[in-house]
Amino acid sequence: MINLDQRYHDYLHTSKCFNIDGQCEKVRGYGYTCNSSAITGYYVTTENFKLYYDLREKFVKMEEVK
Repeated sequence: MINLDQRYHDYLHTSKCFNIDGQCEKVRGYGYTCNSSAITGYYVTTENFKLYYDLREKFVKMEEVK
């Protein structure tokens, strides 16, 4: 299992950010995704986007946060 706290906790409490299309996006949160019976991946929420990854850490999709 991917330890999300180990990977993304610093992004919440430092000036680290995701670089999306040349813009610095501060991480606002992260968590696991599931299909009601199993964990299927995880997400990272930034100021303007929600990024989805599978359990192999492969990028799946990005949605704009409204």
